[in-house]
Amino acid sequence: MSWRCDLTGKKPLSGHKVSHSNIKTKRRFMPNLQSVSLTSEILGRTVRARISTNALRTVDHRGGFDAFLLKAKDADLAPNMLALKRQIVKKSAAAKAS
Repeated sequence: MSWRCDLTGKKPLSGHKVSHSNIKTKRRFMPNLQSVSLTSEILGRTVRARISTNALRTVDHRGGFDAFLLKAKDADLAPNMLALKRQIVKKSAAAKAS
């Protein structure tokens, strides 16, 4: 399992651990990933995802999982989330047409 957020694409950053004597040692800054179940109201089902806590706050801020996916860039989304986004767009377009 990769250390990559399914929604925002956040991944580990690299940097230095700096000691008191100013010796620099390479280290990795890992994103705070959590396994959560998100509910899609348009599709009427829940989806398991591994997302960062920052992305979870953004989902709440934007008004839910569906609204987040509709505004998200395709390049940032994981392949399974991109497939969900396409399903949501298709279903919402069909709902507006009828």
